Amino acid sequence: MTALLPAELAWYATGRFYRAKSGELADYGYFLHLPFLDVPLFDGKRAETTAHFTFAARPFKAQGVDNGALSLGLDPVGEFSLYLQRRPAGTFDDPTSFGQGECIATFRRTSLVVGTTVAVSASTTMESLIGTNVFSARLVASNAFEFGGGRHDLAHHLGEGVTQFGTSAATPIVPPPTGYDLVLPFTGSAIALGRAG
Repeated sequence: MTALLPAELAWYATGRFYRAKSGELADYGYFLHLPFLDVPLFDGKRAETTAHFTFAARPFKAQGVDNGALSLGLDPVGEFSLYLQRRPAGTFDDPTSFGQGECIATFRRTSLVVGTTVAVSASTTMESLIGTNVFSARLVASNAFEFGGGRHDLAHHLGEGVTQFGTSAATPIVPPPTGYDLVLPFTGSAIALGRAG
């Protein structure tokens, strides 16, 4: 197993932000790349329904600030976990399905997360175009696991955690499943924090 250098690419993830009718937010999805060599990430073609490695956030409530054409979402410190699904079961129609399987790691965001949505004027109204965010998260728990013919542990690869840069759709075009009133697809790219000292 090779440990990543600080600021070396750790993962690519894709998923969706969900807003429950209660106002709580959470993001769920799967990984397109992880730092495990020769480990199958999918059981078949790349899709959420075939992904062996998924993630799920603990739901939270956000606040907002407006600044002209920018809308800022302020997410509190919170946690998300990574899961190994030996038999993939994730589906965007049931976001909690991404939180099934073996929990292989839990991360805690180190501070408030500011997400920025950019809007442009479309005749008399403002139309949202794209959303971005960046956050750092410390690895607070890691469980070694065997998969794909080897033994793996995210703590060995990532060190203290990750910094992730995200891009999301800003206009809701995906119909929300039951219990939710808003869904926005996103992608995230994370770099390793490396080891302290």
